[in-house]
Amino acid sequence: MTFTPAAAQTIARFLRDTQTEPEDYDLILTGDLGSTGSRLLIELLKSENNIDISKVHNDCGIMIFDPQKQDVHSGGSGCGCSATVVCSYILDCMTAKKLNKVLFVGTGALLSPTSSLQKESIPGIAHGVLLTNE
Repeated sequence: MTFTPAAAQTIARFLRDTQTEPEDYDLILTGDLGSTGSRLLIELLKSENNIDISKVHNDCGIMIFDPQKQDVHSGGSGCGCSATVVCSYILDCMTAKKLNKVLFVGTGALLSPTSSLQKESIPGIAHGVLLTNE
């Protein structure tokens, strides 16, 4: 996944800059890594930064589907997953005080037809947004 290193760097930097730990958050949510990208993210953060988000991490691309009922393989992708999950389920949970502190890391690819045709790698990007009831 091209987004995974960007997400790992963003999360590690956010935690370092805010002097917080994963346990300080009810949820660390990524945008559309799916199950494969999420596993890679957790492995990268552990091996490169000694950060374990496995207990508080979820991904919009996983949450938007029911893997037992739908054949979606790794999960969803695209900004639609992030918008749908964050603006409905996550905000509803925050309004109901089921979640109070969520670090949302939206992920994406900087796609370029020229780069793809030239067999160049596709750079990933990730932005961290803190959602809080505090």
